[in-house]
Amino acid sequence: MTQNDQKLRYFRQRIPTFACVPGCHDCCGPVTTSSEEMARLPEKSEAEHDAALADLRCPHLGEKGCQVYAERPLICRLFGTTPRLACPNGKRPEVMIDPKLEQQIMRFFKETRQVLV
Repeated sequence: MTQNDQKLRYFRQRIPTFACVPGCHDCCGPVTTSSEEMARLPEKSEAEHDAALADLRCPHLGEKGCQVYAERPLICRLFGTTPRLACPNGKRPEVMIDPKLEQQIMRFFKETRQVLV
């Protein structure tokens, strides 16, 4: 396990969770993610990526929601847990993300190669 994999596990365990509005996918737009996270996702064809980008959505968004929810990238996990990425429907966890953890995650984003999902 690489150092980045260890960081990802650490962050994932500490990002608070909450229930979304059923059927809402407002935060499922094109996002970037680390190479390590991208390697965990199923490959999509160039045509699938192009179609998703044209619709301003994630290529892993299906008719019933996120098709990779268990492996969704950190950025997806952050939506709604911080004022910087507020849920458009006002949903949020009881306790928002610890600001120090958020800073660590933002530093991770800056220090790692990010690719378009």
